[in-house]
Amino acid sequence: MVRFFRYSAWDGTQEAPLPDDDALMDALADDLIDHGDVSRALRNLFRRGMQSPDGQRLEGLQEMLERLRARRQQAMDRYDMDSVMEDLKQRLDEIVQTEREGIERRVDEARERLAREGTDEARERLLERLEEQAQRSRETLDNLPEGLGGAVQELSEYEFMDPEAARKFQELMDMLKGQMMDSMFQNMRQSLQGMGPQEMAALGEMLRALNEMIADYQGGGRPDFDGFMERFGQLFGPNPPRSLDELLEQMARQMSQMQSLMDSMSPEQRQELEGLMESLMDGAAAQEMAQLAQALAGLFPDLQRQYDFQGDDSLTLDQAMELMGQLGSMDELEQQIQELTRRGDLDQLDLEEIERLLGAEARRNLEQLQRIARMLEEAGYLQHNGERLELTPRGIRKIGDSALREVFLKLKKEFLGTHDVYTAGQSGEISGATRPYEFGESLDLDLKRTLLNAVSREGAGTPVRLTLQDLEVRETEHLTQTATCLLLDQSRSMGLYGSFLAAKRTSLALAALIQHHFARDILYIIGFSDYAIEIKAEDLPRVRWNAWMSGTNMHHALMLSRKLLSRHKNATRQVLMITDGEPTAHLEGSYSAFSYPPSYRTIQETLREAKHCTQEGITINTFMLEASHDLQSFIDKLTRINGGRAFYSAPNQLGQYVLVDYVSHRRKRLSG
Repeated sequence: MVRFFRYSAWDGTQEAPLPDDDALMDALADDLIDHGDVSRALRNLFRRGMQSPDGQRLEGLQEMLERLRARRQQAMDRYDMDSVMEDLKQRLDEIVQTEREGIERRVDEARERLAREGTDEARERLLERLEEQAQRSRETLDNLPEGLGGAVQELSEYEFMDPEAARKFQELMDMLKGQMMDSMFQNMRQSLQGMGPQEMAALGEMLRALNEMIADYQGGGRPDFDGFMERFGQLFGPNPPRSLDELLEQMARQMSQMQSLMDSMSPEQRQELEGLMESLMDGAAAQEMAQLAQALAGLFPDLQRQYDFQGDDSLTLDQAMELMGQLGSMDELEQQIQELTRRGDLDQLDLEEIERLLGAEARRNLEQLQRIARMLEEAGYLQHNGERLELTPRGIRKIGDSALREVFLKLKKEFLGTHDVYTAGQSGEISGATRPYEFGESLDLDLKRTLLNAVSREGAGTPVRLTLQDLEVRETEHLTQTATCLLLDQSRSMGLYGSFLAAKRTSLALAALIQHHFARDILYIIGFSDYAIEIKAEDLPRVRWNAWMSGTNMHHALMLSRKLLSRHKNATRQVLMITDGEPTAHLEGSYSAFSYPPSYRTIQETLREAKHCTQEGITINTFMLEASHDLQSFIDKLTRINGGRAFYSAPNQLGQYVLVDYVSHRRKRLSG
């Protein structure tokens, strides 16, 4: 069958593939190795995003935040907010000019009609009265106040002679009153357009009732919200607020748009707009409005915003108010994203708001981020322990595999030929015996025995279906077993100077190496600072350095190593110690004795324990992360006593040295 594939350019609408669960765990690996906190690692991944398998970018919250800020800045760089008043002045000038032309046209038409139809005393008196009215109108127009508010107030009481000018003025008044109402209440533009003195009085009464409720609310009383809604609820449209808190927040958000607009204007233009809005209301209503605005600003201070517009493009008042609403939404979304980068609960983000402000692609990115934790749970890497997300045993193995792969990738690039990569299943000679396969060992199948097991279970016939229980592997003579204690310095300096993360990654890689390639070997992990303690492999991702206690107690770490390794008399036994400083603590009975600089007794007790290890055939190899004279002097004494090796390694090379040494040491054959 011939198959055809069609390729097209990415246009933002195609569904981008989400990285698979292994890629997601690789992306989380560094954070999990660093601190072992799954929720924190997911938060970091959500913040930075990641690369999908096909090379496309899965945008993180930080990039989303930067794009949001860029859009806001683009709007501020584009528009001139003072142009709002220029637009209103231009509209008012056009109305005045239309009225002037209408006045002259009416007078001219009256004169022409009188000349055409003949003159008499009555017609002459009508023309005279018309000319007198025209003169008064001209004088009114000539003497309009310079301020926009004063001019609008004057024209509100003016009797227009031109119908078109009267219509345009009424449109302007309806727009201004509608914006004034929308600046206070949602969906009230239609309710109060064209309002006259009675409607204005009702508005003032409503504002006064609101101010009384707010005063009662701030004083600890119980305002009669239901009674207020019975009187004025019809003004709030089909979806009125259901509580006083909802009403106040709704009003604060609405009024913040007008306040932000005014705060973003020059002082002169702001004064013009304030005067214009006040001219639309009577004195009592304007006073109540000012009181309400002050009260809401105190209750919701975070909603007060100012924007620095630097552009040249002009805006109408409607456009400016719409832009203020959009910028306010961007600010709120920015705060939400910033909060979510700390908490990581992406389900709290409004997907529709993300799409409205940043586009459909941003929404798709967010939906994919929301699916990550569920994918990792379904893949068996994460599990819930109450409200807490934790790594499963499979997840811990995956982190170790990531660390191991990273270390061996560097080995292949930088140390090619300096060590042999040990292949599982080739460490001994075939004995001729077989046994059931056990998880973790090499899959050196005895095909004949495996197929016989399947046929015995299923009966004769094809196809032969294999199960895990059918697998039989060939027995080999095990050349050696190694028992290793990895000593992980958890002292304060390891964390402060950035060495602990590399040491921890090495521990995880070594655990993965033993589990997958040397399944019969034994690894103990011991953390030490003021005291030494055994660390289980499953707990290693959560291990941190000790920020609160001082001390590098090698003495206790070597004692504990000797105790654990004593269980494996027939194995090759070794200690791998990773440290950045000489010992500064030792055990006095059951208590840690700390001294810095190191005391003579601390040095002697530590070296004495190294001698005990030597007497029991335990090799101590030390990996130094510092090249200080005191540390080198101590390690020199230790290696002379024990016969082990010492390496100086920068933190970014530590994994290479430790694993090379482990593999090399592992290949020794036991005698006898």
